[in-house]
Amino acid sequence: MKLTILGGGGFRVPLVYGALMTDRAEGRVTEVVLHDLDAGRLSAVARVLAEQAAGVPDAPAVTATTDLDEAVTGADFVFSAIRVGGLEGRANDERVALAEGVLGQETVGAGGIAYGLRTVPVAVDIARRVARLAPDAWVINFTNPAGLVTEAMSRHLGDRVIGICDSPVGLGRRIARVLGGNPKEAWIDYVGLNHLGWVRGLHIEGRDELPRLLADPDLLGSFEEGKLFGVDWLQSLGAIPNEYLHYYYFNREAVRAYQQAEKTRGAFLRDQQAHFYEAVAAPGSKALDVWDRTRAEREATYMAENRETAGAGERDADDLSGGYEKVALALMRAIARDERTTLILNVRNRSTLSVLDGEAVIEVPCLVDANGAHPVAVAPLPDHATGLVCAVKAVEREVLAAAESGSRTTAVKAFALHPLVDSVNVARRLVEGYAEVHPGLAYLK
Repeated sequence: MKLTILGGGGFRVPLVYGALMTDRAEGRVTEVVLHDLDAGRLSAVARVLAEQAAGVPDAPAVTATTDLDEAVTGADFVFSAIRVGGLEGRANDERVALAEGVLGQETVGAGGIAYGLRTVPVAVDIARRVARLAPDAWVINFTNPAGLVTEAMSRHLGDRVIGICDSPVGLGRRIARVLGGNPKEAWIDYVGLNHLGWVRGLHIEGRDELPRLLADPDLLGSFEEGKLFGVDWLQSLGAIPNEYLHYYYFNREAVRAYQQAEKTRGAFLRDQQAHFYEAVAAPGSKALDVWDRTRAEREATYMAENRETAGAGERDADDLSGGYEKVALALMRAIARDERTTLILNVRNRSTLSVLDGEAVIEVPCLVDANGAHPVAVAPLPDHATGLVCAVKAVEREVLAAAESGSRTTAVKAFALHPLVDSVNVARRLVEGYAEVHPGLAYLK
């Protein structure tokens, strides 16, 4: 079985390859094709993978190419993990937004819109090529903003593109763990958009244990989200929000923390990964050791500004292992082998949330089998969550419209309508600022 990884020179690719090597069942991946526009990054990651595979019988064969059509042709699965504009683009997204006093995070607020505007045209081109060169392939989208990009690709691939994110899985795992349950056996009642969702129940052996957690301040304050949001606020909500909602609920504090930080997250990762690729290229370097050290630092500093703002302290050791690769492989395994499972995924709404149309991509539990991912019926969202979900989905639709039409006016509208952008004039300046630093936005007229 052939797996193509777009963005194959990306730093997290070894996580996926490492997970593949633990899979020994029939129908497993035997061929991995890495595609990237940067041949140097491809070479570095291929070295890490070669060291991972050393001594492992039947490790998937790895090839690398800068030719997209060659990479996609004949693929059974395509993992799309591209970063249009690279980490320099992410750093610019943050810098331009913070200069206007608004959030520049890569999936939330102004930064997410900028990233979406330059990513959607590329993602759509990929979707069209996959439809032509590998019509039976399943596309698993990692690329942020994951919900927005998945929706753009779904207009050309239908239900054969599925978006994934490890945030809901990590959240459910933490809640189950603190309640003394087995995360693998818990049913997580989670609903929303990517990076904009809430756990409203967690069922262990058929019983919803979330009320017990919400009623116990000590228990509620003992894990990541309790520390991040505060016990009182979680009890007021009656739900546990995805960690990214910290940017909404504590926006002023988050913006201030990012403005005061020595480096933004994008700038930190840009510099860190530049050192990584240089170190791997050095003669005699042990690529896998270099990657392991870099990954540990990356995970430990995740959302550091938010945790500092909340006084949440360091991340728990159990939360440093990532997880998106496990979600991706579980999804791929369920489809390839018809091994039915339940996963929280980004899929077309159909009739799941009545406040959104059927084509809107949402993030909900799905039953997965050989025919793909099928969203599970969920109860309606409370009013406060409905308002936020509808507002952000409206912004995503304006981003898609701007990317399709090339209209700068529509791009301004996308920024101006976002709940975290507080002025139309700010929206206009954001579009001007991003157009100056991103060649990928030259299509906006």
